[in-house]
Amino acid sequence: MYIPAPFEESRPGELQRVLREHPLGALITHGPNGLDANHIPFELDAATGPHGTLRAHVARANPVWREVPADGADVLVIFQASEAYISPNWYPSKPEHHRHVPTWNYQVVHAHGRLRVVDDERFVRGLVARLTREHEQRSQQAQPWKMGDSAPDFINGLLQAIVGIEIEVTRLVGKSKLGQNREERDRLGAAAGVAGLGNLEAAEAMRGAGGA
Repeated sequence: MYIPAPFEESRPGELQRVLREHPLGALITHGPNGLDANHIPFELDAATGPHGTLRAHVARANPVWREVPADGADVLVIFQASEAYISPNWYPSKPEHHRHVPTWNYQVVHAHGRLRVVDDERFVRGLVARLTREHEQRSQQAQPWKMGDSAPDFINGLLQAIVGIEIEVTRLVGKSKLGQNREERDRLGAAAGVAGLGNLEAAEAMRGAGGA
């Protein structure tokens, strides 16, 4: 990934925040049929491994887990955070010299690691329970759904149809392109324009990029 110096994101806390708050990752693998991508919600265990460990599950019918070599495989998982189109009209300096063009601001983290398959019912059950609990809480319901709300036989059958995967992260590469290369008034003007469209997450990230 091309990363100009102003956009390099190397803070471990910020990199892991993107993984936690935007857990739907694109798992990139290279199997017998070439490159493949699977979009999977991941759990981050930040305390295991030098850069954390990612855990997820895939359908047993998905060939990706069968194509992994016995000793594991090098993989890449891409996590996309806030993103927004930026219009030159939002830059206060535009009328002064008319030397701006449209661009796109975004935050992304690439997690490099080694994948192993965990075809174990206890592993999968615990993972599904934790993912469910985490994201049901985020849904802000008065009575979040839990696995015990479904018939045990039904849940057991579903668990038999999925396989666990685990990725020990060896490297995290982050890019936060949020207008750090612009004048402050232009960065904040663009943030206001993005906020006006309702994209509050991207606007907040842009406002906070001044000290990056």
